Amino acid sequence: MSKNTIPTRAQVPASDKWDLSTLYKSDEDWEKALASISELSQKVVSFKGHLAESSQQLLGALKANEDLEKVIETVYNYASLQHTADESDSGAQDREGRAMMAYAKAESETSFFTPELMEIPDETVSKWLELPEFADYKIFVQKSLHYKPYTLSEKEEKLLSLQSESGNTADNAFSLLTNVDLDFKPVHINGEEKPLTQSTFTLHLHNADREVRKEAYKNFYEGFVKHENTLASLYAGSVNQDIFIARARGYSSSLESRLYGDKVPESVYRNLIDTVHKNLPTLHKYYSLRKKILGLSELRHYDVYVPLVKDVKASTSYDEAVEICRNALAPLGKEYTDILCDGLKNGWVDRYENKGKRSGAFSSGAYTGYPYILLNYKDDSIRDLFTMAHEGGHSMHSHYSKTNNPFMCYSYTIFEAEVASTFNEELVFEYLLKNAKSEEMKKYLLAMRADDILATLHRQTMFAEFELKAHELVENGTPLSAEVLRKIYRELLVQYFGPEMVFEEESDMEGLRIPHFYSAFYVYKYATGISASLALAKRVTQGGEKEREDYFKFLKSGGSRYPIESLKIAGVDMSSSEPVQNALDVFADIVKQLEKLF
Repeated sequence: MSKNTIPTRAQVPASDKWDLSTLYKSDEDWEKALASISELSQKVVSFKGHLAESSQQLLGALKANEDLEKVIETVYNYASLQHTADESDSGAQDREGRAMMAYAKAESETSFFTPELMEIPDETVSKWLELPEFADYKIFVQKSLHYKPYTLSEKEEKLLSLQSESGNTADNAFSLLTNVDLDFKPVHINGEEKPLTQSTFTLHLHNADREVRKEAYKNFYEGFVKHENTLASLYAGSVNQDIFIARARGYSSSLESRLYGDKVPESVYRNLIDTVHKNLPTLHKYYSLRKKILGLSELRHYDVYVPLVKDVKASTSYDEAVEICRNALAPLGKEYTDILCDGLKNGWVDRYENKGKRSGAFSSGAYTGYPYILLNYKDDSIRDLFTMAHEGGHSMHSHYSKTNNPFMCYSYTIFEAEVASTFNEELVFEYLLKNAKSEEMKKYLLAMRADDILATLHRQTMFAEFELKAHELVENGTPLSAEVLRKIYRELLVQYFGPEMVFEEESDMEGLRIPHFYSAFYVYKYATGISASLALAKRVTQGGEKEREDYFKFLKSGGSRYPIESLKIAGVDMSSSEPVQNALDVFADIVKQLEKLF
């Protein structure tokens, strides 16, 4: 088969696929597990109305719920992984659909559990949780009861659950409008028309030809401008839904309602924004440098994504990339690198592109089976090496979480999730930079790293600030319109990009096209995640055995602690602004190095 031919799933060697047999040996075994969900669900239901009768009744219900959740997680993971490996496989589509239906049915049938748990007097529950037989369930129950002040009566909770589907209307409509209904004028490249879509937009902005970037930018946002009032109305609907839920439950604000579950103080969110503000002159300096390097008389918004250095030609085979990860991550010790590299070579990873396979990459760690990784690895892409290290970080975090915690509290939060992955990226970056064989490679690596930190820290903080401003306006009585939202976003663009940037009339439409805004107060976690990981990478590589062990305590925490607490044990206090400042200092140092090299 030609090297340039994309194989079908059936043509991919078993050695290049993930080994799903750690979940189920066959589809037949999966079918049996799926069929068992109904019976396991009914076992939980049998405890309805009896949780408060005795510690043994509650314990029995917890064990029955654990058995149910374990099977649901494994059943869904198997079906989902099969589907992402080949989305054209009708059998895999069917299995994933049936798994989701079984999950929804079981959740509905067992929804009595949490409200009934909260009706048990606190003193009684606390006494029961001290019994040795509750050891595996203590943290789960305590975290469930954390929501008690904002849990409503059974009837009120049912009403909220009944409107949950309609509450997603704005999100669903936005997705359909932007991914299906919106059409964009094509882009002309070398005299040929090329399609402009949500997927190709970023690709066109990386084009070295400035006219291509300009045309792509103009045509793309022209499509959004035509629907600005609809887009503004949809986002306003999403914000109003957030505020409705927060007020219905009794939270003081929508921000508090989103941070409460992870016990993250509002000060963490606001400190992030304030600290980035104080360091904006360095970001402006970087954009000024970008303008000079690109040789532009003026920097436009469509010039900020084109690479400063053309791709350096380098070929790294999959096996070579694994060994680079082994060497780069050596500060974490032999046990870590042996487990990771053995997994990367033997069964964890679906390595290469095939027809029907989902694009991009992810890690899917569950309690049962390997912490699987989907890649679309290419030998000639240095970024794919970083992706391997990134997803490997997620999978090792999952590995240590599940091997050190009982099922009911092994899963870590999204707040923590990006720490282990970007930690690995930083170590790989430092290793490659130290071993770069040419000045051009150093330029390439530094420029790439600057853009990555900027995208994860500065840009996501700007997004987070926009979300906060939009929600606070409505909470204070100001309705959102296209004019109001565009004005807020344009002011942020000017503030963050600085005096060198020249914006287009339609540039502020960017604020109405970001899908993450429909999951309110989520994007800030990318910024806090990279801040924590850069601080911890420095602490581990410059420290000794204690610093490394502290980091492993974090990896092993799983869901046994709240995220601020687990990161503090690792050696970084995210309740202070220090980690964010340290990350911004790393960015400033990279900008200085780029200045010297260019």
